[in-house]
Amino acid sequence: MAYTDLNYLKTITEGNNEIVREMIEMFILQVPDFIKNLNSLFQSGQYPALGKEAHKAKSSLQIMGMTDLEKEMKQFQLKTIEGVDVESYPMHIRNFEIQCEAAIRELQAELASL
Repeated sequence: MAYTDLNYLKTITEGNNEIVREMIEMFILQVPDFIKNLNSLFQSGQYPALGKEAHKAKSSLQIMGMTDLEKEMKQFQLKTIEGVDVESYPMHIRNFEIQCEAAIRELQAELASL
């Protein structure tokens, strides 16, 4: 299963492999911080800040073509704004972590081919 679709990224960069490489490397560097922040904000009950972090992560997901996870993070963000369904927050965070880790493996292979 492919987790990423780089067509959008390649379109907005007009196929410039150097910019594609930079964007992929930036995503790979950002993911651990997103995961750490999402977990930390959830554990400390800072749900509005958790929603803001989900929003930031969503933009990175869009660029990497991770549309299903992007949609899930949008729903997660809305839940945090409303403060509802709190028991589902860990599942959303874990799903983000699992899919992003798989995406990183894909993107590392992509980097090797650029």
